[in-house]
Amino acid sequence: MLPQASKVFLARMRVFWKPMFQGRYLLLTNTVTCGGMLALGDWLQQSWVIYKDPNKVRDWKRTGCMFAVGAALGPCMHYWYQWLDRLYAGRAMKTVAKKVLIDQLVGSPTIWFFFFMGMSITEGNTAAEGLEEFKEKFWEFYKAAQMINFYFLPPKFRIVYMNFITLGWDVYISYLKHRGQDKGQSSPVVLESSSVEVLQKALPPPS
Repeated sequence: MLPQASKVFLARMRVFWKPMFQGRYLLLTNTVTCGGMLALGDWLQQSWVIYKDPNKVRDWKRTGCMFAVGAALGPCMHYWYQWLDRLYAGRAMKTVAKKVLIDQLVGSPTIWFFFFMGMSITEGNTAAEGLEEFKEKFWEFYKAAQMINFYFLPPKFRIVYMNFITLGWDVYISYLKHRGQDKGQSSPVVLESSSVEVLQKALPPPS
């Protein structure tokens, strides 16, 4: 049995949080949690890198970019799942399967496409570089894990659930997006053919 003080605290928290999942506040809740959890995932990922290498310096601009792009994706996810729930109402297994299939074939690829494009632009890169990175890393992060989301949860909790339950995934997304930067790798040097010939002449012949 919970103490009386705990019951009162939980009751007050319920009164405080309930409006955040209703009406226009739901859009705000989904937007803030999308940005906040991506930023938290990046903060945790950078903390792990700094723990392994204390010489690393935390990049707050990078975390801010993750928040900005996540917050921009929040309304997209909000209206996408609202449309999907209206299109296929109910929790019958056949209905859930349709939602998962459509979300994985249309929703997820589109959302992560805009994630990589948005991150590329906010970090000062070109849209072409963002597109190239998306094509390079798409299959590595493309997963299907939404059955619980569509079967057990009411629509108003759907995006918040995804944001919290996938915190580990957000950490991985941050790692995947900034993998080369965290390792201190620089861009590969491309040598012209004439430079290659000069190097070949300067090197001793193989034994």
